[in-house]
Amino acid sequence: MIAPNPGLPNQALQVLALAQRTAEEHVASAQHHADKIRTDALAAAEQIARDAQAHANNVRREADRILAEARAGAEQMARDAQARAEEARRTAERIVNDARARAETVGADAHAGAEQLKLQAQQRYDDVVGSLGAKREGLQQQIESLEQFDREYRGRLTAFMQGQLRALWAEAPKVTPEIIDAESVDDEPTVEEPGQAMAPRHPRPGPENQQG
Repeated sequence: MIAPNPGLPNQALQVLALAQRTAEEHVASAQHHADKIRTDALAAAEQIARDAQAHANNVRREADRILAEARAGAEQMARDAQARAEEARRTAERIVNDARARAETVGADAHAGAEQLKLQAQQRYDDVVGSLGAKREGLQQQIESLEQFDREYRGRLTAFMQGQLRALWAEAPKVTPEIIDAESVDDEPTVEEPGQAMAPRHPRPGPENQQG
């Protein structure tokens, strides 16, 4: 407080004292208000901090849960992918083995079929060649038979023709040269027996012979 000054009037001292009390009251009120504001602010800050911590904890727990679920999902997906890959590998191996077995079977069947066809072709060739040989022998025998028949036929025909000529020669009438009319002699050729001279045929009757 300000000490009273004996030189100042009492009224000034009273005003000064009142002003000093008023200032002190304002200061105290401001201090109290400031303390209250500070206290409220601290309480609000602490509440906000607690709320933020709780929210952060909730967010952390939610993040941990999501992370755990994501990790579990990723592990499950990895296991599923591994299982699918293993199943695909087994399926591929089975398909390859089946294809290899089928290829071997087809190859064996094709080889057996080729051998069978080869044997059939060889058998057909042998049959054809054998039949051709048999046909050739048969044709050769037929040719020999025909040649023998031709020789016999020619011999028989020659003998028959010679016999016919001998018969004609034996049955031909004998004529004398005096009665042969040169103008009525037939110009047709006469048949000559082998080994003998050609005998004249009987002349056709001319007008003179018909009258006599």
